[in-house]
Amino acid sequence: MSATDQAGDEFSAIKNIHAELHPLSPDARARVVKYLVDLFEVEISGGVSGKSNPEKPIAAKEAPDAADQAGFDTFAELFDAADPQTNSDKALVAGYWLQKFEKVEGFDSQSANKLLKNLGHGLANITSALTALKDQKPALALQLKKSGSSQQARKLYKVTVAGFKAIEDMMQKGD
Repeated sequence: MSATDQAGDEFSAIKNIHAELHPLSPDARARVVKYLVDLFEVEISGGVSGKSNPEKPIAAKEAPDAADQAGFDTFAELFDAADPQTNSDKALVAGYWLQKFEKVEGFDSQSANKLLKNLGHGLANITSALTALKDQKPALALQLKKSGSSQQARKLYKVTVAGFKAIEDMMQKGD
């Protein structure tokens, strides 16, 4: 591929991304860009807002979301505020807690179900609840990796940007 073709492909990608991000708020744009940077494992250097500063990496501004504003100290408080109705929503809330408040990059189903069991909401098959989140469009959770070859192999999951938004929507419905 020639340099001209590559530049044209890159410009086309930028144009498409711009069209998708333009209608979003600056905070939503930052979350989407941060998610994509993490997803594609891209390291970016340079300044924010187009100002070049090669010594400082771009850091997408984390917008305060409903959970931050409410200041949840425990998983029980978050669970109560979100009031999840389905098994998938319960698994999503647990994964959200692990990522947002326990600062894990990815979580396993056992850790999420342990949180739920401590509240009396343990799931008989949390893996199927997480698979349902994964199969939605847009996906609310992603499977990052699988350790082992059996169906029961340990899997690592991550809540997506769409998943974070779904949790925030759940909490706003409760207001």
